[in-house]
Amino acid sequence: MKNANPAIDNRRARHEYHILESLEAGIALTGTEIKALREGGVSLNEAYARVRDGEMWLLGMHVPPYKEGSFSNHEPNRPRKLLLHKEQIVRLGSRAAEKGLTLVPLRLYFTRGKAKVEIGLARGKKLWDKRAAAAERDVKRELARHARR
Repeated sequence: MKNANPAIDNRRARHEYHILESLEAGIALTGTEIKALREGGVSLNEAYARVRDGEMWLLGMHVPPYKEGSFSNHEPNRPRKLLLHKEQIVRLGSRAAEKGLTLVPLRLYFTRGKAKVEIGLARGKKLWDKRAAAAERDVKRELARHARR
């Protein structure tokens, strides 16, 4: 049996970016998309958000077609509208327009039956940042290992 409330984490985003701030947004989905989300198999790795015509859109998120769906099945990589307040869209859009900043989905989850996505304002990491983070993680792991002994 599948998990009733799957949470899909975008672990790659936390590796590739420094997350400056994050907030929760709803997603406008069709019927077969919500069923496919509950089944799992969703990919957030290549996804990003953009402001277009005063609305926030999630692009590049892959939701596989619903197995039980018919001719009315959804397009797997279609743009999906994010449900945010106008002030949030304006604030995030202007911040994301700054050089080096982007909007990436961090997590997809269900709250009271509604699909939500956690959007993060992020700045790309340089190669040496990634190496430093890996070294720090290894040191913490070693300290934890010694503390257990």
